[in-house]
Amino acid sequence: MSSTLLKRLDLTKGDKWDSMLQGVTDVEELPDPTGIAIFEARPEVVVNIATLAIKSDHMIEDRRPLHSNPGNSNRAEVSSLLQLDQYIDLVIPRGSNSLVRNIQNNTRIPVMGHADGLCSVYIDASADPKKAVRIAVDSKIDYPAACNAAETLILHETVLNTIWPEVARALLAADVKLLCDEPSLAALRALSPAPANLASHVQPSTAESYTTEHLGLTLSVKTLPSLPDAIRWMSAHSSQHTDAIVAEDERAAATFCRGVDSAGTFVNASTRFADGFRYGFGTEVGISTGRIHARGPVGLEGLVTYKYMMRSKGEQGHIVGEFGAGAGKKKYKHRQFATTTVPF
Repeated sequence: MSSTLLKRLDLTKGDKWDSMLQGVTDVEELPDPTGIAIFEARPEVVVNIATLAIKSDHMIEDRRPLHSNPGNSNRAEVSSLLQLDQYIDLVIPRGSNSLVRNIQNNTRIPVMGHADGLCSVYIDASADPKKAVRIAVDSKIDYPAACNAAETLILHETVLNTIWPEVARALLAADVKLLCDEPSLAALRALSPAPANLASHVQPSTAESYTTEHLGLTLSVKTLPSLPDAIRWMSAHSSQHTDAIVAEDERAAATFCRGVDSAGTFVNASTRFADGFRYGFGTEVGISTGRIHARGPVGLEGLVTYKYMMRSKGEQGHIVGEFGAGAGKKKYKHRQFATTTVPF
């Protein structure tokens, strides 16, 4: 079993167990909202999704063995399920990149979710050094196997010889391997004294480094000359999940948040905050990187949609022909109704 899979299955890590139970309690307290298929290997996700499905009156099809113990029979079953678009309303794949891509490419059923968690932290020229260290380290090491863990650290070129050495030392002290581009690598090799694990933990990056979801204690590092360059770079390499900026310049922060087209854009905060429980949703079924309907952590509201109910109280009912802008026509009032229940 890989270390990444082991971490996903381990409920004793940090506060995963307590958070899972608290999430169930929080969903129970949410107001009731007026066919889902799930695939996942992490045990707490089964509890999270079951809670939301019960609250929102959805059915679940659980296919965990597909991820944790893949087999031909399971894949055949999933392929059959993906053809049942007349019965299944939504598929939320939770698992590997290949699993998600395969589902997206082989069904007519709407698919909600994300295939990659390529999250970035950008250290701006105006960054506070202490914040940069704390946010970069937490985004990477708090739970490296999570989809909201940082996989790339982007540096403004002016921080190469100021903030970057402090951040790098902290990451190396946390046993993080750094895949560096030439400028960031040169800055580290010039350090004196050099970190004890510099030779073993710092290596040159490749083009593939920036499109890989490491899911472990490995971080790719990229140096760029400006914030606009960083935004363009993220547009080309990010998975539109969550990206963060460390900056004291308010204009830079605003430009980043508006310019980066991700489900979550954070200022001076760890990417690990991108989570339904931490957002107050109680729990989540996953993270959506789409741009329609639910986006980001998908909680109870993301699992329901609209249905319009109408009741006429007129003696003869109501017909559209009686309404309009002409003489003698009834006018639409378009008022909000102060009600919290449906009329039937």
